[in-house]
Amino acid sequence: MTPEDAVLAACDAALDERDIVTDPDILGSYVRDRSTGSVAGEPFAVVFPRTTEQVSAIMTAAHANRVPVVPRGAGSGLSGGSNAIDGSLVVCLERMTDVLEVNSTDGYVETQPGIMNTELRDHVKESGLWYAPDPASKDFCSIGGNVNTNAGGLCCVKYGVTRDAVIGLEVVLADGRITRLGRRTIKGVAGYDLTGMMVGSEGTLGIVTMARLRLRPLPPPATTAVAVFDDVASAGRASAAIMAELTPSMLELMDQQTIQVVEAWRPMGLDVNAGALLVAQTDAGHGAALADADRLIEICEQFGAREGYRSEDEEESEMLLGARRMAILAIEDLGDWLLDDIAVPRSSLADAMVRIQDIAQRHDVKICTFGHAGDGNLHPTIVTERGDEAAGARALLAFDDILDVALSLGGTVTGEHGVGNLKQRALGREIDAVAADLHTRVKHAWDPENILNPGKSLPRW
Repeated sequence: MTPEDAVLAACDAALDERDIVTDPDILGSYVRDRSTGSVAGEPFAVVFPRTTEQVSAIMTAAHANRVPVVPRGAGSGLSGGSNAIDGSLVVCLERMTDVLEVNSTDGYVETQPGIMNTELRDHVKESGLWYAPDPASKDFCSIGGNVNTNAGGLCCVKYGVTRDAVIGLEVVLADGRITRLGRRTIKGVAGYDLTGMMVGSEGTLGIVTMARLRLRPLPPPATTAVAVFDDVASAGRASAAIMAELTPSMLELMDQQTIQVVEAWRPMGLDVNAGALLVAQTDAGHGAALADADRLIEICEQFGAREGYRSEDEEESEMLLGARRMAILAIEDLGDWLLDDIAVPRSSLADAMVRIQDIAQRHDVKICTFGHAGDGNLHPTIVTERGDEAAGARALLAFDDILDVALSLGGTVTGEHGVGNLKQRALGREIDAVAADLHTRVKHAWDPENILNPGKSLPRW
């Protein structure tokens, strides 16, 4: 019996036959995530556990037979983190969707990992509570994926990223053992922060089967402010000034290329001649939110905005924000695309955006830059005509130059999408040799046989 057959036999014993797939025509749907430019291999099977015990049985068998396992959620990642590798077993958690507990008094929810971000937010809203992290892909990204990539989102400038919301995890280790990490209390410093280490580990240290997440009271309705600039540098400088004085719940940026693509895809009256657009929200309570929005517009005007206005009601607020949320969907429809995910200090945001424009001209490619201006996290997305191999080669050069810009400005090569297999060499440029050695040692301590998502996340040269 081959190692693969032995693992499948263990899966047959632990899972319903409908939760085991070996049909090549179906396997193709679970080979890669949404990223472009990342490599993917061929798995021998995909399994869909529904309980922690089933995940444990799968990992016990995989560990005993030294079979590589690729954990997968909704497949909405953008760095190749859940891409299959040759000869791997894909463990897809999309059928683990139960909300186990909503604790209003202590302010947390316990949930299985397969539930979508929006579904969880809607569920806890029924109890008058709010789960803050809100990636732009919230309608089709899973909580488990959010935990594994430490996902951010539009609200993270005020409310933090996924790691700030995770207070406990249930994890199946590489050898099948089950452990509970974290706590239920607001405070707690007992032992190393193994929970924090799991968050953002991209399935290389363990498989999350339950997440205990911090909840907040529902925020008051937000007020949306929009400022129109003639150039991206002015918008970048205004963003830094805003964050030095105010704490908006959202501060997003779109450059001219992005504005034009979104408006062409779904017309809504955006100014396609604008050099950049800042979209912000404030939610400090009605009176304070309006005052903050007005002050935000004043700051933008001081930095050269030629127009600024704020929403009059919640419906208009959501409409204005919709333009920013549509960016990736509009770009996907345009051609082949390669999305980057850099973050720079807010003081360097203007410089970064100007340099990205220069890269587009130097490599003769279209780059749509949008992102979370409030925390310096940009998503420059290189777009080329479908099937144009020469343009695709130029896009890869531009992609690498963008990473160099981030590092030269004291930033990072990934703000929220993760390393996966797309940015391992870039990570090798970002961290020093000692830090790289520590990464390797941590991986070995958690997964000594290197069967969990091997070849992902760690630095490569």
